[in-house]
Order: sequence, then C-alpha cells, then structure tokens
Amino acid sequence: MELPSHITSLPPYTPIEPFEVLSARVGRKPEDIIKLDANENPYGMSPRARQALANLAYGHIYPDPESRVLRAALSRFTGVPAENLLAGAGADELIDLIMRVVLSPGDCILNCPPTFGMYAFDADLNNARVVNVPRKADFSVDVEGILTAFEQHRPKIIFLSSPNNPDGSLLPPPVLQKLLALPCLIVLDEAYIEFAGVPSQISNVPMANNLIVLRTFSKLAGLAGLRVGYGAFPTWLMPTLWKAKQPYNVNVAASAAAIASLEDPEYLDWTVRTLVTERERLFQSLARIPWLSPYPSSANFILCRVSPPVNAAELKADLAQKHGIFIRYFNKPGLTDCIRISVGKPEQTDKLLGALRDLAIW
Repeated sequence: MELPSHITSLPPYTPIEPFEVLSARVGRKPEDIIKLDANENPYGMSPRARQALANLAYGHIYPDPESRVLRAALSRFTGVPAENLLAGAGADELIDLIMRVVLSPGDCILNCPPTFGMYAFDADLNNARVVNVPRKADFSVDVEGILTAFEQHRPKIIFLSSPNNPDGSLLPPPVLQKLLALPCLIVLDEAYIEFAGVPSQISNVPMANNLIVLRTFSKLAGLAGLRVGYGAFPTWLMPTLWKAKQPYNVNVAASAAAIASLEDPEYLDWTVRTLVTERERLFQSLARIPWLSPYPSSANFILCRVSPPVNAAELKADLAQKHGIFIRYFNKPGLTDCIRISVGKPEQTDKLLGALRDLAIW
C-alpha cells in the first residue's frame, strides 16, 4: 500500500525526552537530573491542582466534549466569552485543528522562523505549502517581507508567536495591527505571555474577524505532562471547529487540574514572579561569560549564542554527561551555534553556573 507522498516525505519533529529517558542515558537518578531544555515550569502544578487529581471522581466516564466547566473558568480568567473559547490537548492540537479546517491541499501558510517548529510541521502534515519569511538578526519580524510575501503567495494563515520561541522576543502591538489588516487569519501563539509583563491580545479576539490567540497551561500552571491548552477564536469559525475537533479531546484529569489551577491565582502569580526574578538573575550571570551572548527574553527561557573557543554542541553534551544538566542546542538558519536555557529554580541556576565555571575558559 502506497502512502501519500506528503506523508512519506514528512520531516520528523524532534521532541524533548522525559526524565526517565534522560537519566538512563547519563546514568543518573531522575531526581539528579536538571532539566532546562523544554521550557517547563520547574515548580509544577499548584497544590489545588494536585488535590483535584487526587480526588478525581469520574475517571471512568468520558469527558465533556465541550469542556463547559473549563471554558467557563477560562472565560472568567481571560474576559473572553465562553462561546469564543475552545480547549485542546495542548495548544499543539489546536494548531493542527486550525489547519485542518482552514487549509486545502496546496494552500499556503506564512511562517517566521526561527520560531516554534509545530507551525511548519503541521502544515507539512496537512499537505500545505510553507512560505518562510525569516526574522531579522534581532529576531524581530520582517514586516515588509511579510507584506511582500503575502502579495506573492496569498497565504490563508500567518503564524506568529509572542513571546517568540526560541528567543523570547515580543511582537509589538502596532505590528500586529498592521498585519490584521491583511485578508487572512492571524494566529498569535501566546504560550509564554504570562512571563512578559504585557497585556495579552486575547480580549481583542471577539472584536476582530481574523485573529486567533492560543494559550497553554503547560508553562504558567506546570501542566505540560497533562496536555491542556486553549484558544480564542472568531465567532464565525467556532461552528466549524466544534464539528471538526475530536469529541473527547481534553481528558478529565487535564480538565480538573486546569480548573483547579485557575482557582489558585496566588500560586500562579507567585510562580510567574519567581521565574521572572530568576530569569533576570540568570541573564545577568550568563552575560558575564565572555563566550556567551544571551538575548533579552520576555519568556521563561534565555537564548544564547556560543562563540569560540567553546563549541555549542560540545557544551550541550558536556553539561549532560558530566553534570546531568540538559539544555537545548540549535544549529539551523538563524540559530547557528545557539543554546536555549529554561529558567529553573535558584539552586538549579547555581549548579548550571558552577558547571559552566568548570569549563575554566572564563
């Protein structure tokens, strides 16, 4: 049996591996691993979320296909009417869902790399064309390049993230407003917005006709392992999304933990403040290392360019093998010789900096 050519040629997405796999690889116990490679929240879920999971009563019953209780809680949290909200198994599911309902084979999306890899991956999966408009050297979007590419290719969707992964830069609101004037959907991924100290654009979705804003519980609420995210969508698109989504896409455990997290705003606020404070300390410390050039970040991670005499790939390997510290390494256009470090707890930062000092190069 022959598979479709766009599937057989699909480039694989490289996911980050969990504690037990990493610990086995370097011969360390999971509790001895310092995992700073996936932008996870090191403080984990709130005590209320843990209690909600412990008290889970209906794990044997299919979940609400409309996630009504969760969407009501999200409406209170965001100020967006529940009728414009859709929950998903992570924002990743919603990215794919958007493409499945909007794109026909051969249609085009516009992507601004370096950025989150799932936009291009899901476009390939849906047999769409990807037009890339690379970001500038400072990782800001090339607005004029986007406008030119739009005229040439007429993409149905433009994907943008703010803060952008992997560099943590913000999309200026005037740029977003300029792009919203284009006759296409603008998908704004705000997975890290809580760490940015700026307002979300999500409240603007009901008034706009072509804006989608995606958010997640993975970073803010420490629920990455439960896979729960959400999006705000234009009213006209909601009926189609309801028809096309998997009926039981958000499981009861993820839903219960997400609702309980929203009921614990003090914990969420504390987590954000703590990580932002540690981000600034980490940035200042990394900036003092001569062979590292960290980029200012509004997220819970810091991207650094690595310069000679240090090799970025060897640095990643040495930190893992010798110290049990895992970071992300990049070597692709726009990210040559780069590493990305998630913001951890203060003691994890201290161990990372100690390991970097062991290199005895600075």
